[in-house]
Formats: sequence, structure tokens, C-alpha cells
Amino acid sequence: MLDLRIRNYVTDKLNVFGFHDEPYGVELAIVVIVIVISVSIGYLITRHVIVKIVNNILHKTNESLFLYLSSHKVGQKLTVLVPIIVFDLLFPFALGYNTQLAHITDKLLSILIVTIFTSMLFSLLDALNDMATSKDVTRRMPIKSLVQLIKLFAFIICIILCLAIFIEESPVIFLSGLGVATGFVMLAFKDTILGFVAGMQLSLNRMVGLNEWIEMDEYKANGTVEEISLTTVKIRNFDNTVSMLPAYALVQNAFVNWQGMSDSGGRRIKRAVNIDVNSIRFMTDDEIESLKSIRILREYLFEKSSEINTFNEEVDDIPHVCNVRQMTNVGIFRAYLTAYLRTHRNIHSHMLSMVRQLEPTQEGLPLQVYAFTNNPSWAFYESVQADIFDHIYAIMPWFNLRPYQALSGHDALTLASSNPQHLS
Repeated sequence: MLDLRIRNYVTDKLNVFGFHDEPYGVELAIVVIVIVISVSIGYLITRHVIVKIVNNILHKTNESLFLYLSSHKVGQKLTVLVPIIVFDLLFPFALGYNTQLAHITDKLLSILIVTIFTSMLFSLLDALNDMATSKDVTRRMPIKSLVQLIKLFAFIICIILCLAIFIEESPVIFLSGLGVATGFVMLAFKDTILGFVAGMQLSLNRMVGLNEWIEMDEYKANGTVEEISLTTVKIRNFDNTVSMLPAYALVQNAFVNWQGMSDSGGRRIKRAVNIDVNSIRFMTDDEIESLKSIRILREYLFEKSSEINTFNEEVDDIPHVCNVRQMTNVGIFRAYLTAYLRTHRNIHSHMLSMVRQLEPTQEGLPLQVYAFTNNPSWAFYESVQADIFDHIYAIMPWFNLRPYQALSGHDALTLASSNPQHLS
């Protein structure tokens, strides 16, 4: 309607000056010159005035947005769009508004305008998405899913408008046709709709975000989230393979998000060493006295010895081993490990740290270390855990304890060689 009013206005003005609806000769040359000048002016104004002013404002107020808009060539597409619009409004005066060629050219130019405008909208959305990603906004919000959904609707609208222009019908007819075909649309875009809804749920419930470590056994995915799109979630596994999961799978199925561990600043050590129960016994006074030379154990031994001596002095019965209290090597060892973790510089001092006994099994008495490293990095965590258990196994003989180990082939040969009569 707007371009028709503009054309009618320009036609009336040209008729006043003696121009015809279908110019020829000198009139045609003048109209062509006017069109070329108008298109050139439109291009120059858009490129060197409008785009330059907008770029200067963005450069001063939001430099990152300026850089992303420039990288996606939004301004360049605008400078192409404006001259085409001007040309679309004025070219019928050169060809004659009622000619068949003008009619076809008008359709093609209108379709081109819609297409370029849609492409410019896509570039603008991509620029906004990149800026949101650089500012870490996409970590907790599915910006890319929203951008893809807007692109999808814009593409559908672009197709409808192009078809409406081509067959000269109102776009409302196509929209009403889509209403009839709602079932087909729902089936065709089922994954898209489910993915978008899932993306919103993941965002609003803060279930997962970019660069977070998740584990999903059902899809054998265990790694970092690299991308959350409208329909899929891209996960870079730790073996550098890539898992592509449906977005709605994260809502419908169970998964583990390890981001809380990373944000806490500590990573849990929860591992047990099995002690041979045959090596557990009471400690003698001389052995306890020798252990007092261990600095981190000294305070515990003094306090425990005082407590036990006070209790034993109050016992009126026969001083049998069952009637008095004594310290065991496994108890002292457990106290030593607790103090060792408490003074370890790589163990988080503000998180739970303890050493506990688990239920005995046929493989001995499990003594479990429960603590948190002060750095959640995987390599750091494994190094600290290995150092702790290296020390545990090496220090156990000082407490007259032995770790449990199943009989190996070497042990069998050693036993057999010590008893040659069994070799025959």
C-alpha cells in the first residue's frame, strides 16, 4: 500500500510536468537519470550517513556489539537493501507501470527485498548470539535455541510473503492454510518444538549450561557441554569424541551435572584401603612411646593416654586385658590419617575431612579416606589422591598393620619354595 501511494504521488507530479505514464525518448532518458541519481543518493546516504552514524554511536557505547555487527556485515546488507527499495519504487516510471515487464520485475524486486531483509535479520540475530556467548550469557540461558526459533519463524514468514507476492494473493490465505495443516506442522517440527521447550526448562531450572561437565550413562556421554541448540546438545567427551543428544533427552532422562563440584572449589576423595584383620592388635607402652615422636600424632597420644589411664585407675576388678582400656594400632593409625589430612596443604580445610571404618568384608577391614582437594582440576585431584594413598601404604608398617592382598601367583611360588615337600 505504501509503495503504491508513493508511485501514485510521483505519477501525479510527473503528469503535472508533462510526463506520460509510459515515457519514451527524452522523457525516458530523464526518468532513467532521475532513477539512477535517486538510487545513488539512497546508497550514499545509507552507507556514509546512516550506517556511519550508527557505527560511531555503537563504537562509543557498545564496542563489542559494533564488532559483531561488522563481522556479520549487517551494515553492508542495509546499504544494499535501501537502494533496491528506492529502485523498486521508481523503476515502473521508466518501463511504464502497466507493462508486463514492469509487472514481473516488480514482483522479482519485491521478493528480493523480502529475502535481503530476512538475511539482514539473520545476521543481526547471529551478531547478538555471538555477543551473548562472549559475555557468558548463554551459559545459563538458551540464547542459541531462541535465535534458531526466531530464524525458523522468520524463514517461514519470508516464504509466505514471497509466495504471496508471486501469485498476488494476501498472506492471510497462506496463514489460514497453515492453520488447516497444523497437524502436519506439529509432526514436521516435533523435535524443534520439544527442543525449544526443553531448552527453556533447562535454562529456567538451571539444569545445565555451556562449558559444564555432565554425565549421561544412557547415551554414554561424559564430558563438557559445547553447544545447546534448538534441537540438540553437543557434548565433548573426555576422550575427544563428540556426543549429540536430543535437547529434550536432558529433561526426560536422568543425568549428572558436575558443575556444582567445580563451583565449590573442592573435589571429593572417597577411597578405602583394606587392612588385614590379622594384623590388628593392642599397642604396648613402648610402641606408644615411640609413636609420640610423630609430631601430628603427639597431641592425640597424650590426650588418649591420659583418658585411658584415668579410666583404668578406677577399675577395681582384676587388671585383665578385657577389664581395662588399651590403644589399638588401627585406632592410632586412623587418628594419624585424620591429623595427616587436616594438615595436608592440598586438602580443603573448610570441607568435611575424616577417616572412617566401613563394615568388614572377606577382604579385610576397609578404612575409608573421605576428604576434598582444594582444587577441582582432574589432574590435580588424581595427583593428590595418589600421593595420599602412596603415603598410607608406605606408613602402615610403622603401625604394625598390613594391607589386605589376595594371594598372587608369586605368593604361591614363595610358599611352595619354602616347603619343597609340597612340590612333588
